[in-house]
Amino acid sequence: MRIADMNWQQVEQYLGKDDRCVLPLGCTEQHAFLSLATDSILAERMSIEAAEPIGVPVFPVIPVGMTPSFMSYPGTVSIGLETYARLLRDVLESVTIHGFRRILIVNGHGGNTPARAAVTEWAGAKPDVRLIWHDWWNAPKTMTKVTEIDADASHASWMENFPWTRLEGVEMPSTNKPLVDYVKMRQLKPREVRQFLGDGNYGGRYQRSDEEMLAIWEIAVQETRHLLEAGWA
Repeated sequence: MRIADMNWQQVEQYLGKDDRCVLPLGCTEQHAFLSLATDSILAERMSIEAAEPIGVPVFPVIPVGMTPSFMSYPGTVSIGLETYARLLRDVLESVTIHGFRRILIVNGHGGNTPARAAVTEWAGAKPDVRLIWHDWWNAPKTMTKVTEIDADASHASWMENFPWTRLEGVEMPSTNKPLVDYVKMRQLKPREVRQFLGDGNYGGRYQRSDEEMLAIWEIAVQETRHLLEAGWA
């Protein structure tokens, strides 16, 4: 149930019987040979597949996030922490004005995580609001399945390579890229990050079988849906 497929009267009618909603957070940044919108595609799709069967509305994904290290890769868009935190607080303020009280944030980009403190602080000042921040790819059951398949899972590697994040006509390398030195990379400027990473993959295989990827996806959907159904304090 997407907000994009509803009008205001339908939302008002829904709020007469339920107060849950989902807000997906994405990003527009380099993902090696995958779509620049990978994080947004995955967060929104995860939200919809988890929420639709139980009739919970999903707001459109916020398609930009914080990714300053990748600014030497064309197409990347980065929002500063203060701006991003204020954006999220304003969005959350808007949805609560209308009556949403249980809000699940499905975050698809690790770089957005610093804003979690700001939205947690905002929710803490709202006695009748319950907020869950869910990094879907890093949730316990999902990550267990990922590492069970292949422990070398990283940014822009096989673990983000789903049928819906691939680009038509783009061929994936068949090599297994050595994992990067994360400590070193975090000290580099954007231009140096591009020189250090090359194509942008942090390491590991570029692609695994669709069967393996769909197995991970199904666990992640179930884990996300469980939060909507039973995750509220």
